[in-house]
Amino acid sequence: QVQLVESGGGLVQPGGSLRLSCAASGSDFRLRTMTWYRQAPGKQRELVATVTSAGSTNYKNSVLGRFTISRDNAKNTVYLQMNSLKPEDTAVYYCNSLTDWGQGTQVTVSS
Repeated sequence: QVQLVESGGGLVQPGGSLRLSCAASGSDFRLRTMTWYRQAPGKQRELVATVTSAGSTNYKNSVLGRFTISRDNAKNTVYLQMNSLKPEDTAVYYCNSLTDWGQGTQVTVSS
């Protein structure tokens, strides 16, 4: 089990950028697949992006080309760089690894 702590959310105008971070505890971070999910009000939680221990990535179609997931194993941290943000990206963003979840960070895209 690991503790996951997200940061970096906030309010941004459409077209803007944010970078989310997720710091993980534990010594096996480099072996873990890490995933970002999001949940908008009244909607189900959905997968946004995944990065495996080997560095392979996968994205939800609607964020492809706008979002980039990356990891720094030396810092036990996974990132989500979000560019060209749209109002429909507004959600609470969660970091996940297996059955472990962070507390979430709010991202609001609004003018």
